[in-house]
Amino acid sequence: MLFGAATIFAMPRRELQYCVYILSSKSRTLYIGVTNNLVARVLKHRDGEPGSFTARYKVYRLVYFERFQYVGNAIAREKELKDWNRARKVALIEAGNPLWDDLAADW
Repeated sequence: MLFGAATIFAMPRRELQYCVYILSSKSRTLYIGVTNNLVARVLKHRDGEPGSFTARYKVYRLVYFERFQYVGNAIAREKELKDWNRARKVALIEAGNPLWDDLAADW
């Protein structure tokens, strides 16, 4: 089988996936972020960069995330969630994760 230029362009490109995520401390202090690599980002938060919000308040537990195809949509959703009051954020988390389990506990 021959592969020409048309075949190369017809091959699917690796699609990036963007995530908006919410981390929580045990006392339920919240942090909202956006990333294109959720596993790496959660692990970086767990490393606890000195002086960072997540290190200071021990905000390491992944309690919620959403996936997006386009970075613009993920950023817009992150901004939307950050504008919500705490009760609304808690309701969002508890709708899918009522016990506030760490969704990345085994990472």
